[in-house]
Amino acid sequence: MQLELTPEMLLQAYRMGVFPMAESREDPRLYWFDPVARGVLPLDGFRLSRSLRRRIRQEPFRVTLDTDFVGVIAGCAARSSTWINAEIRALFTALHAQGHAHSIELWEGQELVGGVYGLAVGGLFAGESMFSRRRDASKLALAYLVTHLAGCGFTLFDTQYLTDHLASLGGVEIPRATYRARLTQALQADADIHRHPLPSAQEVLQRNTQRS
Repeated sequence: MQLELTPEMLLQAYRMGVFPMAESREDPRLYWFDPVARGVLPLDGFRLSRSLRRRIRQEPFRVTLDTDFVGVIAGCAARSSTWINAEIRALFTALHAQGHAHSIELWEGQELVGGVYGLAVGGLFAGESMFSRRRDASKLALAYLVTHLAGCGFTLFDTQYLTDHLASLGGVEIPRATYRARLTQALQADADIHRHPLPSAQEVLQRNTQRS
C-alpha cells in the first residue's frame, strides 16, 4: 500500500534536501529526487542583460506576490509535457494555504501572463516552476523574486536542476554535499517573504549585476 503524502511530510523532505516529481501529468505516482549536482540561483549574482534591463525599466507588467497561486501553478502545468500532476498541485496548494508555498505573478491588465512558484522553509526558497505567456515574463518574475528574497533574509534559492535558461541568468551547479551544508545554514536563517513589499523596478536594477 502506498503511503499518502501529506503537506507536512513534503516540508520535512525539503528540509532533508529531497523533492518529489511525477513522470508526467497523468502519472499519479511521485518519485523522490536528490541530484548529485544541484542547481541554485545565487541571490547576489543574478544576471541582467542589457535587453532585460531595458524591459525592467519599461515596467511592462504589474508584479504581485501571492495573489493568484492557483493560477500560477496551473500556468506552469499547462504545457505538453509536465511533471506537475494532480497530487503535486493539491499538495502545494495546501502548503500555500498554510503560508509555506508562494507565487510571484505578472499581469498585463487583468490577465495573468507569467509567474513562478515555490516553497519557503527558513531561509530556503525552493523554486518549483515558472511560466511565461509574454516575452521575458519568466525572466522578469525571477528578477523580482531574487531581489525580494535577498531583502527578506533568504540565503538559498534552490532551482533543483540547472537549465540553459537559468544558467543565462546566473544559475550554477553545486555538489550535493555543498548544497546540504548550505541548506543546513539556510534553515536557521530568520527569513520572511512578507517582511517587505515587493521591490520596485529601480530596486531590481540597482540590486542585480549587469552582464552582456
